[in-house]
Amino acid sequence: MSGATNVPPDWRYRWEKLIGQIRRVQTEEESEHLVHFLSRPTAPYVLAFANAHAMNSLATSGDFFEALHAADLVLRDGSGMATLYKLLHMQPGLNLNGTDLIPRLISRFDGRSIALMGTRDPYLHACRDTVSRTLAPHSELVSAHGFLQTSEYVALAARHRPSLIVLGMGMPRQEQVAAALRAALPFPCLIVCGGAIIDFLGGKTPRAPAWMRKTGLEWVFRLAMEPRRLFQRYVIGNPLFLSRALRVASAAGSRC
Repeated sequence: MSGATNVPPDWRYRWEKLIGQIRRVQTEEESEHLVHFLSRPTAPYVLAFANAHAMNSLATSGDFFEALHAADLVLRDGSGMATLYKLLHMQPGLNLNGTDLIPRLISRFDGRSIALMGTRDPYLHACRDTVSRTLAPHSELVSAHGFLQTSEYVALAARHRPSLIVLGMGMPRQEQVAAALRAALPFPCLIVCGGAIIDFLGGKTPRAPAWMRKTGLEWVFRLAMEPRRLFQRYVIGNPLFLSRALRVASAAGSRC
């Protein structure tokens, strides 16, 4: 027998699998139905987001691909992904980025226990204050910084049994922790891979002006705020993502 079946898939295979998996929400009504569904989990349920950075990351990491692909629901995030779907002649749908969607979800869980896991103080503490003041004033909040062992997050969640777990550890760490939580927890909960959401809510990272968000230029604002940290992701990563997107679109066109 040949060993071909044991050869790990290349980045094109991973991209095509995730492109087909991502749920694209087309209307505000559909978005509201989705938020309603997510706010009533009947089992541990993982929500993740796919943006250009995620696509670049899974192109080089099979482990990250497996963790993201294992999520129960993956939503499109960012203008880069809209460009990708347009190149594939597919409707990209609404931009359901986590920075806007997750606060909506937190509000829907008001009155139920919520866990915030990620970043570090003082931003984690400030995020707790924001959530308790404006988003979920009737919820019990549990928090932990983003540098514990996975087993510690599992033990914390098992002890407090939160209905909503927001992970703000960045990719690929949060997706791996989410998979471990889903496998271990015996009670219904929504587990959200939130990226920088705890930093946003904690005041560490400001949001771009509304006009930049609407025109898909929030990444420019973020790069200006954190040029050293985000140079690789945006200045190097965006052209790389576009190059890969064009190759995937070309391959798809040749099969038509």
